Amino acid sequence: MSNPFTSDSRKGDGWPGTAVWEAMEQLRGQFEQKASSRMGRGDVRAAVLAILAERPMHGYQIMAEIEERSGGAWKPSPGSVYPTLQLLADEGLILAEESNGRKTYSLTPEGRLVADTAGSAPWETQESRTGARHGALPKAGIDLAQAVAQVGRTGKPAQVNEAVAVLDEARRKLYSILAQD
Repeated sequence: MSNPFTSDSRKGDGWPGTAVWEAMEQLRGQFEQKASSRMGRGDVRAAVLAILAERPMHGYQIMAEIEERSGGAWKPSPGSVYPTLQLLADEGLILAEESNGRKTYSLTPEGRLVADTAGSAPWETQESRTGARHGALPKAGIDLAQAVAQVGRTGKPAQVNEAVAVLDEARRKLYSILAQD
């Protein structure tokens, strides 16, 4: 089997054939599919209530906490968090107090009751289903694919060959992880 990283077949940009790019795009697509950062509307609501049950926060703190607790798998946008905060305020479940030009949100007694009876936070449910922080592995794969592409675009032939050896070793180590029990 020929190695597309060391092949002499070149397209106009001086990099190996399009097969490498197609493989990289396929890999990235698979990881992005598994690492989707989109959650349902109910999940944003449940996440906000779970976060605010611990302490009052402003909107960007809430977004950062959700991202951290989901292991980077879920990064809600301001366009999903702020309307949810407004809806919860309209329902009387949270209060918004302005201080130093920022709104800080906290649970009302009714909101605390809803949060306490809601069950697991969305990131806990996902972790228990997968048994791991599912966002870390796909992100690492995407980061690796980007590094491989960079070496392929700008590396000298010796650097490309060295990268191939590193990737071969990494692949063997990953399979050995699955073989352990």
